[in-house]
Amino acid sequence: MRISESFAQLKKKGEGALIAYLTVGYPTPKQTPRLIGAMIEGGADIIELGIPFSDPIADGPTIQNAVMRSLASGTKPLDALEIAQAVHEKHDTPLVLMTYFNPIYRVGLRKFLSLAKNSGISGIVVPDLPVEESKDYKKECVATNIDTIFLASPSTHPDRLKQILAQTSGYLYLISLYGVTGVRSAVSESALALIKEYRAIVGGAIPLAVGFGISKPDHVKEMIHAGADGAIVGSAFVKIIGENSRNMPRSLKKLEGLVRAMKKATIKTK
Repeated sequence: MRISESFAQLKKKGEGALIAYLTVGYPTPKQTPRLIGAMIEGGADIIELGIPFSDPIADGPTIQNAVMRSLASGTKPLDALEIAQAVHEKHDTPLVLMTYFNPIYRVGLRKFLSLAKNSGISGIVVPDLPVEESKDYKKECVATNIDTIFLASPSTHPDRLKQILAQTSGYLYLISLYGVTGVRSAVSESALALIKEYRAIVGGAIPLAVGFGISKPDHVKEMIHAGADGAIVGSAFVKIIGENSRNMPRSLKKLEGLVRAMKKATIKTK
């Protein structure tokens, strides 16, 4: 299923999208497909697969630790594509890659995107690829029918936002706060104000998905109520996986339970 189709269907049902992130290969590559399956069973609308990279500049301690452990277990970028293909063969849930540009460059832009498409990838997020340097990347993604999901933040200048909106597809990834990813205790008023500001700018041109610091069902509810079309949750899920890494049945149960609670919070109320 295309990302745009998923958002369209959810809109008709009066729901926001729950975009669930995990680090591929954490705790091990073999366990990742089962963890993804638990997320999908819990109701995740889109799965974001984080390719482990040695310098994850946008990530906080929880995901950084997961990345380091994944790399230590021998996870390679192409392992993520093999896992994506295995999941895609069983589920129709859109799959998004979150990767830094170096792994794409090492494999080769055209080859990587071709492999990604054949693995069932619907979109890619590349946090360290500036929109100003994305011409070739965008061209190849269009050719392979993969969405280019760009990020905007509280500090994005209006002129630059216009460039980002012209290049992003699938959804606009709005970073709700300054800093890195991580579990927060509450959603700040500034984050909710930012969503309302971007909602007014974006209108209905493209779905607005918000991430960073969303770790509770109440956070998801507040984001959706403020005008977000989707909530991106990562660290809270990775934390559960880490805390139960030696007990897979418990990890799957707790992960599915939290995803289910988060998904329930995306239902819009009048």
